[in-house]
Order: sequence, then C-alpha cells, then structure tokens
Amino acid sequence: MTSLSSTQTEKLMTDLRLVVADAEELLRATAGQAGEGAAEVRTKVEASLARAREGLSQVQEATVAKAKAAGVGVVVGVLIGRR
Repeated sequence: MTSLSSTQTEKLMTDLRLVVADAEELLRATAGQAGEGAAEVRTKVEASLARAREGLSQVQEATVAKAKAAGVGVVVGVLIGRR
C-alpha cells in the first residue's frame, strides 16, 4: 500500500465528504419514492453512508494523531538540540 502525502489525504477526505453530502441530498430528494425496490436501495445507501462517515472519522482521527506525534517529535528534537 502506498503512503499518501498530507495534501493527498486532505483532498481525499474532502472528496469523500462531498460524496457523502451528495448521497445524503439524493436520499432526501427521493424520500417520497415508493416501492419495495426503492426502500431496499435507500436502506443499503443509508448503511453505506454510515460506514463512510465512520471511516472518515477514523481517518481524520488518525491524521490528527499523526500530526500530534509529529509536533511532539519536533519539540523533543528542539529540546535535544538545545543541549
């Protein structure tokens, strides 16, 4: 697996948020659609959206944790360099 730069990760996160927002808008727009097929599709889309939101949250938390660790590393490096 290739490692993404912070810029690539942020762009991916932005794109995924946009997809989730568009899918939520589509669900609202089709809320009045009747039929067993439509209800089944809505249920699947809602479940997929829930997984996508959870995934975005986890990626965002991991990105924040990496940034914090990098910040601590910089502080430690500065302190060691002062000796």
